[in-house]
Amino acid sequence: MKNELTLNNGLKMPLLGFGVFQIPDFEDCKQAVLTALQQGYRLIDTAAAYGNERAVGAAIRESGIPRDEIFVTTKLWIQDAGEEATKAAIQASLDRLGLDYLDLYLIHQPLGDVYGTWRAMEAAYHDGRLKALGVANFENDRVQDLMMHNEIKPAVDQIELHPFYQQPQRVQWLLDHDIVPEAWGPFAEGQRGIFTNSEIQNIAIAHGKTNGQVILKWLNQRQIVVIPKSVHAARIQENAQINDFELTATEMQRMAALDEKQSLFGNAHDPEAVKQLGSFKFNY
Repeated sequence: MKNELTLNNGLKMPLLGFGVFQIPDFEDCKQAVLTALQQGYRLIDTAAAYGNERAVGAAIRESGIPRDEIFVTTKLWIQDAGEEATKAAIQASLDRLGLDYLDLYLIHQPLGDVYGTWRAMEAAYHDGRLKALGVANFENDRVQDLMMHNEIKPAVDQIELHPFYQQPQRVQWLLDHDIVPEAWGPFAEGQRGIFTNSEIQNIAIAHGKTNGQVILKWLNQRQIVVIPKSVHAARIQENAQINDFELTATEMQRMAALDEKQSLFGNAHDPEAVKQLGSFKFNY
């Protein structure tokens, strides 16, 4: 299986990446990203709201790896939605990262002035500062609406995907429309005993692998990009070792049977959840 895929604008994107959600400490984040890069990861996913763009940028520079070999994603938070605010936010992220361009820039939540934001993103795409545009946590109807009323359609939708919440129809719609699904929380943040789940473990034993490796492979084989997070060097290395085995069709079906069809991280359509997301603001 290829280790990368091609986005709808021709840009190549690695199938396996490294996420830095909930690693706010500068040194911890820098070391985790540096370790990931040393282990061969070439996709690094951060966000303005994570508060660690500076650490990610420092790790990229310290790694010595040429910039054009690393695929860097960051995201715009709700507080910076709108055309003018987004223009400033894009440059602020570039400055914090110490980069001239971003490989992928995502709208982090489908809230606020999404259309003004997208216009600013399109302008930054045309001037070369953003190489690809995408969204996160957008339902398919919101993606369809965005496509219908703008010049550039999203290349990626980053959504909650893991064995217990698989969203197969949502994923297939994205694939059918040449939009890459990207899984955040592929390990369900450790919930439901995912690392000791017996069904996943039986598959893992058959391949001499761990539950985590099987989960990442199961997603990648479905052309879903994954961005597992860890601050432990051994786990970062382990997660990278998924290219030397394939899951059978039967094993893929066994993984599909684990779907509980319910998000583990709340209902994004609940007014209180929207209120909480919209009221969160970060400061640099």
